[in-house]
Amino acid sequence: MKRTKITDLFSPGMIGQEVSVMGWVRTRRGNKHVQFVALNDGSTIRNIQIVLDMARFTDEELKAVTTGSSIHVTGRLVESMGKGQSAEIQADTLKVFGTADPESYPLQKKGHTLEFLREKAHLRPRTNTFGAVLRIRSALAFAIHKFFQERGFFYLNTPLITASDCEGAGAMFQVTTLDLNDLPKGEDGRVDYSADFFGKPTALTVSGQLEGELGATALGAIYTFGPTFRAENSNTPRHLSEFWMIEPEMAFYDITDNMDLAEAFIKYCIGYALEHCADDIEFLAKMYDEDLPARLRGVLESEFVRLTYTEGIDILKASGRKFEFPVEWGVDLQSEHERFLVEEHFGKPVILTDYPKDIKAFYMKLNDDGRTVRAMDVLFPKIGEIIGGSEREESYDKLLGRIEEMNIPMKDMWWYLDTRRFGTVPHSGFGLGFERLVLFVTGMTNIRDVIPFPRTPGNAEF
Repeated sequence: MKRTKITDLFSPGMIGQEVSVMGWVRTRRGNKHVQFVALNDGSTIRNIQIVLDMARFTDEELKAVTTGSSIHVTGRLVESMGKGQSAEIQADTLKVFGTADPESYPLQKKGHTLEFLREKAHLRPRTNTFGAVLRIRSALAFAIHKFFQERGFFYLNTPLITASDCEGAGAMFQVTTLDLNDLPKGEDGRVDYSADFFGKPTALTVSGQLEGELGATALGAIYTFGPTFRAENSNTPRHLSEFWMIEPEMAFYDITDNMDLAEAFIKYCIGYALEHCADDIEFLAKMYDEDLPARLRGVLESEFVRLTYTEGIDILKASGRKFEFPVEWGVDLQSEHERFLVEEHFGKPVILTDYPKDIKAFYMKLNDDGRTVRAMDVLFPKIGEIIGGSEREESYDKLLGRIEEMNIPMKDMWWYLDTRRFGTVPHSGFGLGFERLVLFVTGMTNIRDVIPFPRTPGNAEF
């Protein structure tokens, strides 16, 4: 008999069918006459109850059926007479695939803290919480591809190994095949990278944007979706050393087009999750954040506020609020500032534009005032910045001026400047940190809890 996933058992017309299910035991209870097993196979947050008539099974057969063990059951799916479930399986056969010793299985008991589960990252996907988070993460990944593919974007694979630092921050993981115990040195005492695999210093990418622009100025509209890496020594609930980014780049888009796309994109993803992950969102709301469903629907029903950085600074200064980080024109906004604008002042998502050029990247288009650039940040409740983007500087001379002003080595930028030398066009793009989107949709509060295997300073297990 072919296996049926537990999620499909709740489909119309399944009652009365002979079924075969396989999964992991959540709980087992009962008496000498009947035993009840809650079984989950990861396909849904919902368990299926297995009813074992002890007239047909022996104590010895059930001895190995403990929390965490894996089993195969066949039987008839019937309407449940008990509370808490609509259907159950009257078992005919039982087979144990793998046992889980109750004395040593780490997830034997309920109520583990999220901190404890981070130490058991290899097993935590089996819990209800992380099963729900990972299913939502999967659905959001599919929604991202669906959104862009339906709009004629091309999926572009940008390199993970690069010789350029897109953000200019310098916090990159170096990639080398040199013997670190016997590094070749030049006459100046510096490492001689000519003997390295690529013949020069290389690192793991912090962004696929620059290469994405190459694709956009050939294909019209592209998006990237892949891992990126930051070597910042940040142990906070908002930072990871390895995380995923979605970065669309569009030729012939100005900043307004960019904002329109960003708003439509994030609403689409949230709407998809609400439609396809209702059970998981309901579970997470019950366990962690009762306001989650309303907050998600609120984003869909809101028209995002659009205002300039200067207007935002004026609002913050006039608020009378004493912020941990003082607010003046020219400072980079902190999460507390962003969340005040979103959660307290406007009560809806905000798109902030026209930032001072000195706090933004070299590639952003200068405004006519010479002081600001056509940047945009999408700010969300609970999160702060969730999307960052800009209209890109398409003028060769202005871009070259910014590169020289910021002392970026020209030897690393010649290929990027060629897109402005040959057939330059107005173009825009943005980046969405995938884990921040998953944070918002799940209501979790620590970014380490929305990626299967978090990479943070001092942690590279599993």
